[in-house]
Amino acid sequence: MTDIVIRVARPDDAGPLSVLGWETFLDTFVKGFGIPYPEEDLATFFAQSYTPEAYARVIADPSRRVWLAERGGEGVAYVTAGNNALPHPEARPGEGELKALYVRRELHGSGLAPRLMDTALAWLDPEGGRRLWLGVWSGNLRAQRFYARYGFHKAGEYEFPVGRVRDREFILRRG
Repeated sequence: MTDIVIRVARPDDAGPLSVLGWETFLDTFVKGFGIPYPEEDLATFFAQSYTPEAYARVIADPSRRVWLAERGGEGVAYVTAGNNALPHPEARPGEGELKALYVRRELHGSGLAPRLMDTALAWLDPEGGRRLWLGVWSGNLRAQRFYARYGFHKAGEYEFPVGRVRDREFILRRG
């Protein structure tokens, strides 16, 4: 694990992040969980969220941060954070959100996810006490257990759009 470097993403990382993000999304949800998203919905979701242009906008947004984990110059994981945008009645302006955390399957259990989580939390809540949020697919029990170790608990639910498909997502909160 010492051969993996975590750094803040730069504008020229948008293309590689697009590839890494899409591959880890497909590996997690389509291959791993076997969710049968129709191809048309996957294409729509990719166009909305996973293009190099979409990542370039996130990287350029001063209210957000993206960290890329690399091994030998190749992206193997990433995490994004920013201001909370989850639809919860108790959410308030200025609260933070862990937007995404993906690790290539071959590195699951390596300790990389906690390193990324610690990095994002240190940026989101440097002095402690800030209310933080995240969304997680209702069927991803492993991720839910991981987030619980960081003090996140279920605070609600919402529908997350993947094209026309609506996934049942849990809203987790800390603080």
